[in-house]
Amino acid sequence: MSLSSSKEILRPCAQQSQCSSSYSPSANPRKPPKSCLSQQLLRLEPLPLPGKQLKHLKEEEEEEEDASPRFDPTGPYEPLLLSTSVQVPASINCRLLKHQREGVKFLYNLYKSNCGGILGDDMGLGKTIQAIAFLSAVYGKDDKTTPPPKAKGPTLIICPSSVIQNWESEFSKWSTFHVAIYHGTNRDIIFEKIQSHGVEILITSFDTYRIHEKNLSQTINWEIVIVDEAHRLKNEKSKLYEACLAIETRNRYGLTGTIMQNKIMELFNLFDWVVPGGLGSREHFRDYYEEPLKHGQRSSAPERFVEIAQERKQHLVSVLHKYLLRRTKEETIGHLMMGKEDNVVFCAMSEVQKRVYRRMLQIPDIQCLINKDVPCSCGSPLKQVECCKRTVPDGVIWPYLHKDNPDGCDSCPFCLVLPCLTKLQQISNHLELIKPNSKDDPEKQEKDMAFASQVFGSDIDVVGGYTQNESFMGLSDVEHCGKMRALEKLMSSWILHDDKILLFSYSVRMLDILEKFLIRKGYDFSRLDGSTPTGMRQSLVDNFNSSPSKQVFLISTRAGGLGLNLDRSFRFGQKRHVVVFRLLAAGSLEELVYSRQVYKQQLSNIAVSGKLEKRYFEGVQDCKEFQGELFGISNLFRDLSDKLFTSEIIQSYDRQGTTTHEHGHEGASGEQDMMSDLGMCFLPPQARDKSELFSSKESNKRIAPLNQDLGIVYAHRNEDIISHKRGCDVDVMQEVPTGIHSCLPQHVPKKKHGEKANASLRRAHKIKQYRRLATFMGMQVVEFSKWFLSASLVEREQVLRNYKRRRAVVCL
Repeated sequence: MSLSSSKEILRPCAQQSQCSSSYSPSANPRKPPKSCLSQQLLRLEPLPLPGKQLKHLKEEEEEEEDASPRFDPTGPYEPLLLSTSVQVPASINCRLLKHQREGVKFLYNLYKSNCGGILGDDMGLGKTIQAIAFLSAVYGKDDKTTPPPKAKGPTLIICPSSVIQNWESEFSKWSTFHVAIYHGTNRDIIFEKIQSHGVEILITSFDTYRIHEKNLSQTINWEIVIVDEAHRLKNEKSKLYEACLAIETRNRYGLTGTIMQNKIMELFNLFDWVVPGGLGSREHFRDYYEEPLKHGQRSSAPERFVEIAQERKQHLVSVLHKYLLRRTKEETIGHLMMGKEDNVVFCAMSEVQKRVYRRMLQIPDIQCLINKDVPCSCGSPLKQVECCKRTVPDGVIWPYLHKDNPDGCDSCPFCLVLPCLTKLQQISNHLELIKPNSKDDPEKQEKDMAFASQVFGSDIDVVGGYTQNESFMGLSDVEHCGKMRALEKLMSSWILHDDKILLFSYSVRMLDILEKFLIRKGYDFSRLDGSTPTGMRQSLVDNFNSSPSKQVFLISTRAGGLGLNLDRSFRFGQKRHVVVFRLLAAGSLEELVYSRQVYKQQLSNIAVSGKLEKRYFEGVQDCKEFQGELFGISNLFRDLSDKLFTSEIIQSYDRQGTTTHEHGHEGASGEQDMMSDLGMCFLPPQARDKSELFSSKESNKRIAPLNQDLGIVYAHRNEDIISHKRGCDVDVMQEVPTGIHSCLPQHVPKKKHGEKANASLRRAHKIKQYRRLATFMGMQVVEFSKWFLSASLVEREQVLRNYKRRRAVVCL
């Protein structure tokens, strides 16, 4: 039995529905590793197996592998027929994957119907290649040198400036178009070529098109317009959106892996560009779709609201999917890739961090925002924000923002929100970030000094004074930073197991602190930030990938550009499992922001994919009546340092039971499915309740870390929280409609009994193999589970070493 197989056996058994997406190229899709989170944190590996039993299980695994379908990523050298006279050249088709051929067909069917649409594949699935193959068919490109059958107007491609060169490079690799770039100093020459019909494909950036919109939209008859990263068109009030609306062509196509980012109305803006009028008017969309979907997702929504939201969701998804093709890596090339696991880890802030955070919440600037709706103390009938407390002259931040305007600005006091949030985020990350920076101008240093004096208070000596710590040892010390404490323990384990580590941070100053930490620990690392020369970036990446000695890559999340995006660590060709750990400061602003992200991702899954999502939250976005626990300024500046905010919400959902949340659908099994350790599902209820680590009865009343060494308060896999039901519960038709305004009838499909049966079979199979492992250890199942839960890290590591030695002997 392989190491990955044993890991899969040892994770907790939970009934999970299979993906039921309408697009399923493989009958045996890859399953991500999904090892339990505590196992990842402690780096436990499978237990040692006697040779005879291991050989037996290995034979079973080989039989299963032999039965699984093989996948040939390349196709035959023959054209892809899209119609009787239109085809993708064989030289391109033979290099396309199956899902890419489907994408080309989707785009051509839209084009044939003279309407636009969106290719919404995940990042890394080849949207650029699919677009080029589609254009090759439309323009009659052939492997031969014969001219195209019919002259057509040029195609305009609008994309971020950072990927212009990538588009040009892909065109040169895949086809024989006359490509020009309308960007930089040669615009006039290129424009003359377009007017003389010497250009087939014109590539430009968002900013260049916005500035030169009149020349490009009013003087040229575009055959096709493609917008890469089309989610940039989410804001109907932006100048870019207005400029793109001026393009005179029915064949508008968007490429994006992020159909919706923040609000459901973003869907309307994007689709109203590709298919004008396809979703009706803006007011109709808001009243008929957005409001019912948001209020139906409220945790305490009446049953009638939930039913209406379900009906509207089905109708919206059916309409959207006539113009949208959305595929994920799991549904397409997942079985060709290694796994990915996204863990969210809530790290306990240090005691001094908590005190500084609380002092920050008490400064006059934030108190003015929190009490903005309180009646003014002067006796007037107005609220504070409308009367005496509109400005904050005694504040710490306000005076600096308005040093040139003592009377305040038109936005007062709401102009304080962003600066205050930034300071809270800095405190959550590292206390050194709020100290004055010696590289700043004297005026800003003076302002930061006043702020540091206010929030450090009596802890000023504990944190090493008001000025930035210049001591190498002091700056790399993890004592006063919760995240650094957890990171130190986790990295020690990862390095021990020869893992490659990508360490991302938004703040460059935080990168400096992390760099000192890595040097102190003796780790061999590379660093890439905004100051890294463009020509060196790719060589740094290549060196990190090829050099065994390079252990850590320190990266600024703002240092992308020129086709280099290091967030793409999970991609086709990746040779290792990718395990993501998002470190959040428990009880801080970061935790609330994460909960809002969960809310927004759930709305996106509902509106775009028709998925069923757990109804955790009471808050409704953009609704003052139901701000709940998420929305509004008061929630942003709430003190959560002594609460398990996210954990409480999830556990509250589990206690109530999913039958009250997803009406008419079978729910998850509640708290048992949230257990994040091995063998827990085999313990009797009494043993579970007595387990200090996982008992939920007192968890809401304490903030002490579950693991004192790691400093972790709470952790979960993001995929366990978002997307309760995999796949879509709406029958989706991909055919292009004959009329743009046509609508599909509402339909509620019945649940397939086979899904439940398959889940039961998988669970039974895992239980069977788990019992075998217990027998190999000479224990009963319950006894083995108890041993595992009580075993120390040293004992578990010893098991790992023994297993590796025995495994090496068996392999020989």
